[in-house]
Amino acid sequence: MLQHLLLLAPLVHVAFARLFTDPAHLLKSEYDFVVVGAGTAGNVIASRLTEDPANSVLVIEAGATNFSNEDILAIEVPFTASNALGNASIIWNYVTQPQVAVDDRVIPYQRGRVLGGSSSINFLVYTRGSRDDFDRFARVTGDSGWSWDVIFPFILKAENLTDPVDHHNTTGQFNPVVHGHSGPVLTTLPGFPSALDPRILAVTQSNPAQFPFNLDANSGNTIGVGWTQTTAGLGQRSSSATAYLQPALNRPNLDVLINTQVTRLINIANKSAVPDLREVEFALNSTSKRFTVRASKEVVLSAGAVNTPQLLLLSGVGNSSSLSALGIHTVVNSPFVGQNLQDHPLLANQWLVNSNTTLDDISRNATLSADLLAQWEETRTGQFADGGGGLNQFAWLRLPANSSVFDGFKDPSAGPTSAHIELFPVNEFVSFSDPTPDTGSFITFVTNTVSPASRGTISLVSADPFTFPAIDPAFLTHPLDMAIAIEAVRTASAFLATPPFEGFIIEPFGALANATTDAELEAYARAGTSTFWHPCCTTKAGNSSDKTAVVEANLLLKGATGVRVVDASVFPFIPAAHLQAPVYAVAERAAHLIQLAWAGK
Repeated sequence: MLQHLLLLAPLVHVAFARLFTDPAHLLKSEYDFVVVGAGTAGNVIASRLTEDPANSVLVIEAGATNFSNEDILAIEVPFTASNALGNASIIWNYVTQPQVAVDDRVIPYQRGRVLGGSSSINFLVYTRGSRDDFDRFARVTGDSGWSWDVIFPFILKAENLTDPVDHHNTTGQFNPVVHGHSGPVLTTLPGFPSALDPRILAVTQSNPAQFPFNLDANSGNTIGVGWTQTTAGLGQRSSSATAYLQPALNRPNLDVLINTQVTRLINIANKSAVPDLREVEFALNSTSKRFTVRASKEVVLSAGAVNTPQLLLLSGVGNSSSLSALGIHTVVNSPFVGQNLQDHPLLANQWLVNSNTTLDDISRNATLSADLLAQWEETRTGQFADGGGGLNQFAWLRLPANSSVFDGFKDPSAGPTSAHIELFPVNEFVSFSDPTPDTGSFITFVTNTVSPASRGTISLVSADPFTFPAIDPAFLTHPLDMAIAIEAVRTASAFLATPPFEGFIIEPFGALANATTDAELEAYARAGTSTFWHPCCTTKAGNSSDKTAVVEANLLLKGATGVRVVDASVFPFIPAAHLQAPVYAVAERAAHLIQLAWAGK
């Protein structure tokens, strides 16, 4: 590890040239643009805007750096990505409100609080969503620029597809035509073979009607079974911090302030004028001095689907009645700030298998794990370098149009290229509540209701910006979501009942073994559902006449000037995807819109 850090030393010296840890040390009180949040979207904005040396940009991030050290090793190591969720130094350690549809449980709801935001702590899965997801975005906002065909070049602009770490022949595992090969974000294919690979692929041959093969789920048509892609390259994670921000930190027109929380936006307009929220207030902590800085052009809110609506509410942008109850003066009466929260409910389902080729021993054997980590540190190779982390394929599937699940309900998906469910087969025991059993080999099928109908909220409980907001994803509160969640478990069971898995599967494990009827499966889902950590839609975009929209189609805040929102909160509907890739696409186009808006001004 020491050798690795020494190799990084020159890079770190350069990278920290414009990195500030104390607001008092900022060199200026005004910038052209102030970006709030150095997360998935914010770093894209900062990088693209500072490509023009005429633009001065300040990024303010509540969290710490993402640079290599033992405390945040999980940020870098692809295989151990899930460990980052337990590191309090790099997360917003949120929890949900009691979830009424899942046995009133309070669910951990971690978000990235570090350079790169949640792109630094997620599970690396790279899925863009479907053609229909983006075309619906375009229809809802009235802006064809959000359609799949128009945004596709921005998707490619973000990506650099790299060889897997084992450099195997990837022919037939993806479609190179639909990928970018020169963008900042490194993506890759699985680089470590799994015993599940031939069985999963054989299912697409034995049961193609139910489980068709899809060469590339990132082509715009997600439906089918195919190889996963992840945001990793050269054996380590690629986040918005490493891809966009770090290479830009030697630019003299970019300043980055870390460990500092934005507390509100301040209206600098006259009382009779349209509110102008281009003054940003921030502080190191709840007891420290408050500082301010102004944006001469725009404040870009990229704090994420939890923190962006919280910040708007603290700034007086929200439901006037709710704000008044907390003693906050209403600047813009915008009742839907924090409303329309959507997320993907996760359910981990385990089966015992007749195999000694699973990855369960890695979590049981400290010596083996240490050896694999040492190999990764030395050469960036081996199991720990694999971006798949035991997930080499996945399935995105639609329920039949005549399924009884939809009786009395409108299909919530975006269209025929967009899935209702995701199956996430992992070659080991996976649970976010239970440890790996001491004995036995397992396969886990994580199921995901990817086009949910349920809607939740982000709301303030206090006018104190350092008090966490109330987070209610409302998981499975819509009856259709519960019906689809049950169908997802049945579909996973059907997948494992196909001929290729004969003799491999022993039996369902745990509570799943006793859940066969709809009523039993519903109770099972209520007891086990968690989150995929994909919150979005809390400051949704819409056309000018849409009273439920918080931002315009160009992502400018309605009812005020000087503020644009660029993060997952602007989606009108949750994409049937893991969200980082769609957010990169939105951010790339948003940067282009900002550049056009201020060209020559």
